[in-house]
Amino acid sequence: MVLASVHILLYTFIFFLVGMYKPKWALFFLKQPTRFLVSSIALVAIMVGGTIYGEGHKQELLLAKQAAEKMAEKAATVSEIPEAK
Repeated sequence: MVLASVHILLYTFIFFLVGMYKPKWALFFLKQPTRFLVSSIALVAIMVGGTIYGEGHKQELLLAKQAAEKMAEKAATVSEIPEAK
């Protein structure tokens, strides 16, 4: 999910640059696009990308913590086996 948010932010940045240069290129489906509309769309897309990044990062940290706990549990059960003499 983090990679998807990076893509959203990258596309938003490109959309913003193109829209500030020529709003007609970015919003080709509108009759009279404005730079204000381009900046508003870009702002919303930045907020969406940032939210997705934060949630994805939190989810990755949670999965890493769960994996570490499983590894620690597995290591604890293996070390309890007595050695043969």
